[in-house]
Amino acid sequence: MKNGDVQVTHHGRLASTLRGRDAIDFLAEMHGADTDAQQQAMARLTGNYKRGNERSAADHPRNRR
Repeated sequence: MKNGDVQVTHHGRLASTLRGRDAIDFLAEMHGADTDAQQQAMARLTGNYKRGNERSAADHPRNRR
């Protein structure tokens, strides 16, 4: 990892690497944000955001606990 790069991980696996201006903008957005806002920003960044199946996925037998 080069100096100034930001790595976003999910369950210990690399999800995305930010460099340059993207890394600076990301860190500025994270500074002072609450946990929910940080999670939303990382989801948007990795492209894993608002797929539209969140409600139906919660009803799937695999997800009932």
